[in-house]
Amino acid sequence: RTLGRGRWVAAIASLVLLVACVLPWYTAGGGTGIPSVSGNAFEGAGIIVFLVSLATLALIALPYAAGDVPIGIDRWQSFAVLAVVGVAAYLLRLLGLVTSPAGPGSLTPDRAPGLWLAGLALIALCWAAFDLFSVRHGGR
Repeated sequence: RTLGRGRWVAAIASLVLLVACVLPWYTAGGGTGIPSVSGNAFEGAGIIVFLVSLATLALIALPYAAGDVPIGIDRWQSFAVLAVVGVAAYLLRLLGLVTSPAGPGSLTPDRAPGLWLAGLALIALCWAAFDLFSVRHGGR
């Protein structure tokens, strides 16, 4: 079996999302005499983003594990649901971080690389779901 472009993009996006989950999603403090405090995706709704990346990788590997038996869950809709759940969890976590006492100043790319990388990976996951949809419906 070969992976199509959509599944390749989904796999790469999931791996990038895994890396993004362990990087800092916010960093507060760190000025003179103030220790910095940071957190990653394993706080709040961010854990759902991590689980979405694992579920996407499992969904990509599932047809290979099943052999020649067709798998009903291996459809573009499954990738779309995972992308929507991941984006919703990301936005919920982002809302919590923006309204936190540290505020938006703790979310700049140099202070929160994981947050920004996760956003890009989720956009790629949405694109992968759309690509799988368009291949299925004769878009290309």
